[in-house]
Amino acid sequence: MQRVCVIGMGHIGHNHARAYKSCEQAELVGVCDIRKDRARAAGEKFGVPYFLDAREMLEALKPDICSVATGGYEYSSDHYEPTMQAFEAGCHVLGEKPISNILKEGIEMVQRAEDLNLCYGIDLNHRFTPAARQAKLWMDEGKIGELLFCNMALWIGRYSGIDSLYYHLKCLNPHSANIMQYYCGPVDEVSCFALKATGRDFYSTASLNMKFECGAVGHLTSSYDIKRGHPMERCEVAGTEGRFVFEDMWREATLYPADSWVKEVYTNPVFGGFEGFYDTFQDRIHSFVRQVDEGCKPQDIDGSGREGLEATRLIHAAIRSIEEGGIPIKVASVTE
Repeated sequence: MQRVCVIGMGHIGHNHARAYKSCEQAELVGVCDIRKDRARAAGEKFGVPYFLDAREMLEALKPDICSVATGGYEYSSDHYEPTMQAFEAGCHVLGEKPISNILKEGIEMVQRAEDLNLCYGIDLNHRFTPAARQAKLWMDEGKIGELLFCNMALWIGRYSGIDSLYYHLKCLNPHSANIMQYYCGPVDEVSCFALKATGRDFYSTASLNMKFECGAVGHLTSSYDIKRGHPMERCEVAGTEGRFVFEDMWREATLYPADSWVKEVYTNPVFGGFEGFYDTFQDRIHSFVRQVDEGCKPQDIDGSGREGLEATRLIHAAIRSIEEGGIPIKVASVTE
């Protein structure tokens, strides 16, 4: 049984706490937020002690796992300090995405976890679904063949709370970047063009072209200018033997074999409304707890800190491309 604490008790932190409460291998023992009203309300809701200081909570409760669901500038500037505090307290950490809005800090967090041999995961929850895993299984079974291309689109209308020019790319696109890297591997080069829709003062819709290290090509279109609706996400991966498409992150995956008109469909039995989306949090969080509880090696964590770092590195390379007129940028060259 893993003793767990959550730092940051906004909406997402509540999702983490709720998922831990329903996990057989976890015991939620404490919550923390710098805002007393939120900390107290969360403590009362989940029936655990609440704290206003993360270090104090870590010293008092000595958890095995700590979720870091703080926000801050670009929804990630407050990740670094509590994550490093949790590592120093000997905790395995599940952090929110993006890993950090400052790439250098993300690199330091990943390195610190590796130095201390601690498990570090990122809540890349869009990928943690039965549909996404079924698609990966089709690939592992050879039903896609040699990879050719990956096309992805994601749209979530957001019209308030934007605090920077690149908020949309940094905060939304780590999900899509990770999904594409999950299926096709590391990205070698990326070029990006973006626009500011009418009335916007930040880049709200973006188009990224990619060349993967494996030789395949890819494209990502993402937007904060379209109401969320249903569906809100689409990924297509094609190879010499077939292609698959999955709609939304939790709903459905379809395989189209190259040599047959008979398609194969997986449909998640739970996909309606918010509960379908919440399932992605529960799946991801339970997966992390299960791996830690089973003694998984840090380098084998699914959705690891390093994977989160590489998704963010890709986004920072895309931002550099925007700043340089859309020219291709070598992803590995971006270190800050």
